[in-house]
Amino acid sequence: MKLYGPDRRELMTISRIEREGQQLILKGKVFGTMPLSASLTPEEARAGLKLLGWRGAVFMLSMLLRRSRG
Repeated sequence: MKLYGPDRRELMTISRIEREGQQLILKGKVFGTMPLSASLTPEEARAGLKLLGWRGAVFMLSMLLRRSRG
């Protein structure tokens, strides 16, 4: 999975998501070179959903069924 900045440049490539206790650990590389392991706690996941809102959550689920526009 790749995350892009506003200028469509690659910011981070996530190569693996693992569960460690009550956290999710995201492993990947930032800017294609620097290795990174980031943790997502249940509290932070809930805070992220609050930022997204109801309409954003529905859109996020619908993204799984959409195609990208090259």
